[in-house]
Order: sequence, then structure tokens, then C-alpha cells
Amino acid sequence: MDVWHWTSLVEILCYSALTTIPAAHYQAAAIDSAGPWQVFRFIQLPKLYTVLLMAILLRFMDSFMIYSEAFPINAGGPNGATMFLAVDLGEEIKAFNYGPSAARSVIYFLIVLTVAWTFSKAQGRLDSAEAA
Repeated sequence: MDVWHWTSLVEILCYSALTTIPAAHYQAAAIDSAGPWQVFRFIQLPKLYTVLLMAILLRFMDSFMIYSEAFPINAGGPNGATMFLAVDLGEEIKAFNYGPSAARSVIYFLIVLTVAWTFSKAQGRLDSAEAA
């Protein structure tokens, strides 16, 4: 359900990135008799790289907030088979275990912050490499 829910966002992001590629790049590839794979690899993929990196970051951060999709369907499933971090944290809050819940929330936040910082640094390196 989560994949179905967010696939359209990634598709729109990729489509918008592909529409910004100038037609001259495709014309040059046609003159050089580049195949579809070469057009994808050398023209489209470099343009999609930053967009896909941002989509992965958004999806990663959203995966910590999956409570709204998972809980109404099966509330963790049999024996916790589909228990997500957010669902488990929500159950802890409902049980009035505020101390451990607050600590886990801070840990989840630090994990997301670390990954976002790493993606930001990777994006900065990519931008500086393109500018050079």
C-alpha cells in the first residue's frame, strides 16, 4: 500500500526532471547514432540522479511515519510480523510509557537527521562536481 501510495510522486519527479533536458542533447545523440541505452545512461540518468536521490531521501524519512497506512490494515499483524517502528512507538505511547517512547522518538529523529545530512553532503559533492 505504501509503494502504491507514493509511486506517483516519484514518477512526477522523474518526469519533471526529464522534461528539463534540452532537445539539443537528444539531437546530438541522434547525430552520433546513440542507442536508447546510451541516451538513458549518458543523457537522462545524470539528470535523474539528483531527483532520485531526493526521492529516496523523502521515502526514507516517510518510512518512519508509516503509522497511518500500517495500523488500520492489520495493527502489527500476527505476532508482530508487520510491526513498524512508528506503530510500535504508537503502542508504547498508548500504554503511557512516555519515558522510553520519548527516548525512542529522539533516536528515530537522530537517525533521520543523520541520513538527511549524509544525503545533503552527497548532493553538495554532486553539485560541486557538476560545476567544475
